[in-house]
Amino acid sequence: MTSKFSSKEIHFLKTDSDGFNLKPPETYFSDLLLEKTVQIKTFEKRLSEAKIPGKKFLCAILQISSDVSDSLQEKANDTFEAFFNSFLDNERGIWETLGETSFVLAFWDYDSEKKASRLIVSLKNKMSAALKADILVGVAKFPYHDFSKSQTFANALKAIDHAAFFTPAALIHFDATSLNISGDRLYQLNKSDMAIIEYEKGLEIEPNDINLINSLGVCFGVMGNLDKAKLEFKKAMTINPNELMVIYNIGLLYQIEGDLDKAIVYLRKAHGIDPCIFEVELLLGHLLIKKEQPDQAMPHLETASRINPKSGLAFRMKGEIYLNRNLPGKADREFNRAIKLNPSDAVSLSGYAKSLELRGKNLNIALTFAKNSITFEPDNKLFKERLKIIQEKIEGTTPHKKKNKIA
Repeated sequence: MTSKFSSKEIHFLKTDSDGFNLKPPETYFSDLLLEKTVQIKTFEKRLSEAKIPGKKFLCAILQISSDVSDSLQEKANDTFEAFFNSFLDNERGIWETLGETSFVLAFWDYDSEKKASRLIVSLKNKMSAALKADILVGVAKFPYHDFSKSQTFANALKAIDHAAFFTPAALIHFDATSLNISGDRLYQLNKSDMAIIEYEKGLEIEPNDINLINSLGVCFGVMGNLDKAKLEFKKAMTINPNELMVIYNIGLLYQIEGDLDKAIVYLRKAHGIDPCIFEVELLLGHLLIKKEQPDQAMPHLETASRINPKSGLAFRMKGEIYLNRNLPGKADREFNRAIKLNPSDAVSLSGYAKSLELRGKNLNIALTFAKNSITFEPDNKLFKERLKIIQEKIEGTTPHKKKNKIA
């Protein structure tokens, strides 16, 4: 079997945060770790060389909201330096600019972590008042689990990405969810091997976090390691047997493996938990068509196209059902909607041409669509047969010109 999916619309379900419907940031600070900017390298070096009494410190990333004026951006550096010096000194901490409106600091020699955290909040509030702008903050502490000094700096970058999911003035301390978000970002960048490391680190902190377990399973799935993926999804199900995204993902794995009956069992269970999830309804409809159960498939496809009217695939599959039922009028409406959403959908192009031919309408238009379908899939025998029938019908309705006899 292959781990390639039949459509980009049929894919694993995955969350991007900790269960809230939140908006991800436009840019991620953790991307700087991939770019290894001069600022990142400089601060890493300074932090590694710093003599830290008590071997504990707090690292924080601060970002001034992006909608501040240019004049405030210019004074941001001076403002940050002034406030840093008012709270700390060069013997108790270091700082560096990461960009025009973002800074990193690390400090030590504090009585308790609670007091150190209050100092970060105070710095945030004073800067916000002075600049009349929101300040976003991500914080990480050392020691924490087995993270090194350099990794603590990286954790602070991941924490501010985590904070950005909330408000421009949020403050978040690094945790397992920060690693989940970092892993999701790497997954988005097609760096699944690196994402796996993040998810596994997160599970060291929170072993029963279903989002992390599911995310790990998704990575294994897209990398083609289906046995490992299934193991993770089933592990998640032992924690919560009714977790819809996990149930769907197991169903998808069975579909990839070719076990349609088991796939349908899991997808029907997911449907029973929530009948309004696009991916569940679309894939369930798709599999029921494969099992030659179009009457059962149609309600799921209707739901899918209602939930996501930009899904060309849902309309295409409905068109195929109507075409097989010899209802070309209904079929061409569905195929037409699919083509508007995806003009290179060869199945819908050919299906639309066939539905027009069956109705005996607009045969020249049908001919154009049939030819276009062959352009995208030149070896498809069904498409070629449909094109041939349309050509023969056109030729049969076109009067032949009389040949002039030579005297």
